[in-house]
Amino acid sequence: MASVVVGQNSRLVETLFREHSSWLGSWLSRQPWTVQASEDIVSDVFLSLLTLPNMASVREPRAMMTTIAKRIIFDARRRKTLQNAYEDALLAIPEAVDASPEERLIIMQALQKVDQVLASLSLRARTAFLMSQIDGMSNKEIARELNVSLGAVSKYMTQGFSAVYLAKIES
Repeated sequence: MASVVVGQNSRLVETLFREHSSWLGSWLSRQPWTVQASEDIVSDVFLSLLTLPNMASVREPRAMMTTIAKRIIFDARRRKTLQNAYEDALLAIPEAVDASPEERLIIMQALQKVDQVLASLSLRARTAFLMSQIDGMSNKEIARELNVSLGAVSKYMTQGFSAVYLAKIES
């Protein structure tokens, strides 16, 4: 399915690249909040455009490109924050239990996968899932805390467990 979309979008994206890539790169280089080289983000934006359904119906390509770029930057910043928190936690570990570089890589990849799974959930589903799995709260406590019904909490938990299950199957 994705290859069909890419095929349909390739000429349009090629045209957009010629017309707008230098503008997007310039716009990105002026942003103080980027964490990657602007050229890398430009490439990622155009790769994302290739897989969008109904790309031909986009009326404001620059608005679409900036939205995608902001999402890419947000994801990169989130991963960087996660990595920094992990590295800070590693610094706090006594040397006797310090992880090898290979173990660190495995742990970092696992944390990134967990972060990716959690990011796929809505804010409420993510919050409910973390309250349950990290804080050990019951569904009733979560419902009270989030001011939602028990049915909503059950739905959020199902979404959380489904996302974890699907991530496990994919890896």
